[in-house]
Amino acid sequence: MKILIVGANGLMGQAALKGLAHHDVVTASRSGSTCDHQVDITNTASIRALFEKVGQVDAVICAVGHCEYAPFVTMTDDQWRVTIESKLLGQINLVRVGCDYVADCGSFTLISGILNIKPVPEAIADATTSGAIDTFVRCVAHEMPRGIRINVVNPTVLEEAWDVYGAMMPGFEPVPGALVGKAFQRSVEGFISGEVLIVDA
Repeated sequence: MKILIVGANGLMGQAALKGLAHHDVVTASRSGSTCDHQVDITNTASIRALFEKVGQVDAVICAVGHCEYAPFVTMTDDQWRVTIESKLLGQINLVRVGCDYVADCGSFTLISGILNIKPVPEAIADATTSGAIDTFVRCVAHEMPRGIRINVVNPTVLEEAWDVYGAMMPGFEPVPGALVGKAFQRSVEGFISGEVLIVDA
């Protein structure tokens, strides 16, 4: 199976790689560093250029989406715009453009995050866009062409990222990246569609 992983440099992307390393994996990231390709998911021309280079794939995983963090009352227009254009519209456009390049009965797997279920201070933009992606996947599954499936992995904080995010998530139990990788594997290798795969301790 030929699988494109967007955001392969990040910890979530590395988790997806762990779960799907036995496939023919093609990687992409915003910088392109240590990956096969470069892509900016906030730019539809960049997304299409990526798919033109990669060609037809059996599955697409998006493990990236930049979010800004700040108290709601001080969040600026730019902070909302950056988060929405990356985590929400970026992933939606990856699916919209990618439908032309995914094989019949292939799949997309997107990324959201536990903060739309378990909110914490200063993460309103992350929580809002994660909730929107979960809803998008549940609903768009009914409109996907040619038997293409779509799911979303909604993970809690990773053990590998606890030193960065632990302070803002008191009382949370981190999970290993390998467990999140299993959720990506279930989405790609299974038959489910329109599902939110929650990975929580």
